[in-house]
Amino acid sequence: MTSDTVSAFAAALRVPQGPVDLTALATHTTPAFDGGKAEGRSALEALGPELADLQEQLFANGRTGGACRLLLVLQGMDTSGKGGTLRATVGLVDPQGVRITSFKAPTEEERAHDFLWRVDRALPVPGEIGVFDRSHYEDVLIGRVRRLAPAAEIERRYAAINDWEEMLAAGGVTIVKCMLHISRDEQKQRLLERLDRPDKHWKFNPGDIDEREVWPDYRRAYEIAIERTNTDHAPWHVIPADRKWYRNLAVAELLLGALQGMGLTWPEADFDVESERTRLLTEG
Repeated sequence: MTSDTVSAFAAALRVPQGPVDLTALATHTTPAFDGGKAEGRSALEALGPELADLQEQLFANGRTGGACRLLLVLQGMDTSGKGGTLRATVGLVDPQGVRITSFKAPTEEERAHDFLWRVDRALPVPGEIGVFDRSHYEDVLIGRVRRLAPAAEIERRYAAINDWEEMLAAGGVTIVKCMLHISRDEQKQRLLERLDRPDKHWKFNPGDIDEREVWPDYRRAYEIAIERTNTDHAPWHVIPADRKWYRNLAVAELLLGALQGMGLTWPEADFDVESERTRLLTEG
């Protein structure tokens, strides 16, 4: 995959700074890609070797003193496909170099600290790809919609997130933030599928229907969060997610672009290669 192709996806999906209107962003289109499902799946598969090679270089650099690491933030309404995206994209690389965290309701210990405390503890170490399947943004999304914190505290959190992400970027973390954007109708179909199929019942949560009742509130919460935290060091990308195959391809392209942008190379040997070769070849 060429860098021009990768940059085309990034340019098409990156949210411009300024006011955000999610109703103006289609959920079923395929920006930067002209093919259909079969071509999309083939394109995703073709990304695998380069993704795996770059991830191994990242891992090797982390083991030899490098500071680079990558953080993928996945946010989206229920059924938007965060888990499916992980399987299809992060599943292309070596799992030993990946750290996945899914943030649920905070524990008593976590509530005793600032909201970023538990998130900071889940960051990838140098050389790793970290994935947040839901993230610190829950604290300004569900926190805002369900009034889990005072309005003034929610407002404080936007600035806190920006400061924290800027600190991470300065310390060698490349941040890729993706909002998986599905329509309300598509969510309904996916929830119905979970009810219609016994093998999907375990994925159904009756609370998802309750959350649908405040869909406009969540949409507005996302718009505000994206607008307030869409920075140069940690920009937002909105991924049309009604078509699962395109969603997966788009996130994989953004990951590839982020890894390419790190300028990775294989670490140089800290020993005399030829001497070690001679020792090995002349051993008794």
